[in-house]
Amino acid sequence: MMSSLKSALLPAFARSDAPSRETLRRSMARERATSKAEIERPRLVLASASPRRVTLLAQIGVTPDALRPASIDESARRGEMPRALVTRLAKAKAEVARDQIANDRDLADSYVLAADTVVAMGRKILMKPMHVEEAMATLQLLSGRTHKVQTCVCLITPDDRIRTKIVDTRVRFRYINRSELESYIASREWRGKAGGYAIQGLAGCFVQRLIGSYTNVVGLPLTEVVGLLNSEKFPIQYNWLRYAEVDRV
Repeated sequence: MMSSLKSALLPAFARSDAPSRETLRRSMARERATSKAEIERPRLVLASASPRRVTLLAQIGVTPDALRPASIDESARRGEMPRALVTRLAKAKAEVARDQIANDRDLADSYVLAADTVVAMGRKILMKPMHVEEAMATLQLLSGRTHKVQTCVCLITPDDRIRTKIVDTRVRFRYINRSELESYIASREWRGKAGGYAIQGLAGCFVQRLIGSYTNVVGLPLTEVVGLLNSEKFPIQYNWLRYAEVDRV
């Protein structure tokens, strides 16, 4: 189901042109400001192809109208702190996605949502491991210690106002013995994950204590996302009946 959703939202060929100085998005925003009209059906573009973030949004009744993952250099700059890095990357991803849809007639006036997550041990940023040795070293560093997971959520409104929110969660891992570490590495679950682990997967058994938002560690802090969307009048349709039916089973 997730693969079919991604294929529907990720077209084989981009429909938008490279944005010029005067874009369809800007002209539509100017017309709305002049007439004081509201968007009839607000649309949302997610600047990510992460199935985890799509699933998390589904939990609050939000289905993106399109996915526009941004390909950017995610390397930290010399001396860059974790909070500065996640803020810069989240804004960059949102702006790239906005520019991709700026002349797309179906999506030009959409809200754009982006997020970036990093794992940090003090000032040390633990990026996504690229190979087995790096993943092993990262998890050995986290073993028996407390680290911080930071996510910056960035929302760009149809009139190009930029809103950001940073969320911090503290996670403590228990001691991970050698055989557990080797088994986890062999699972390949660490691939593409900040800090080399996914809390919603096998690595959940390593977590001894968590202070803050669990969904932040998964990749998208839902409380803060809802707050941003509500504050900018993006409608969220909670399907309370569906959850009530699940609880009765």
